[in-house]
Amino acid sequence: MDLSDIRREYTKGGLHRDDLPSEPMVFFEHWLQQAIDTQVPDPTAMTIATVDEQGQPFQRIVLLKDFDQNGFVFYTNLGSRKAIHLKQNSQISLHFPWHFMERQVHITGEAVPLSKKEVFKYFTSRPKESQIAAWASKQSERLSARAVLEGKFLELKKQFEKGDIPVPTFWGGYRVQPKSIEFWQGGEHRLHDRFLYQRQTDNQWMVERLAP
Repeated sequence: MDLSDIRREYTKGGLHRDDLPSEPMVFFEHWLQQAIDTQVPDPTAMTIATVDEQGQPFQRIVLLKDFDQNGFVFYTNLGSRKAIHLKQNSQISLHFPWHFMERQVHITGEAVPLSKKEVFKYFTSRPKESQIAAWASKQSERLSARAVLEGKFLELKKQFEKGDIPVPTFWGGYRVQPKSIEFWQGGEHRLHDRFLYQRQTDNQWMVERLAP
């Protein structure tokens, strides 16, 4: 299979230093809202990268569930592979691939566990089926067949038929406190625009243009 001729020009606009506010989260919110308004599929989907104890990187896609000046929030099973990695090494990378808009956002930072109050608030807001699925799945563990997972789901659905579903002790979330945020806008002739925000020791942000 020859892939060498698969390419296209990026023509949907540039990005200028004057476009950027002093706070990167303000600009991230602007781009995210545009992705939502443009109906980009799964605009809150982000790839997160962690490393295991041997230094082997792993990536997977999760959904961003909240963000503010303190960071980016996602939820997961605390027995999952990503959670085990983060317990050993809290450094993490996030990536938003908004290809439809010829944009990317790349974030590096530290993943800090959320409080039980935050986890409870979000878990109880989820659809009941999603709550049951959190109980049914021992995330990242090996399964002999899909039927095992479906059977467990149906068993728990019957068990939790009445009343509220408690938050599993093995379920939680993280807030990624950003150290750097890079905004990438595709440009013609591969002359893309890249701007990197880096947090300084005084918590202010320094912005630099990077070569594509």
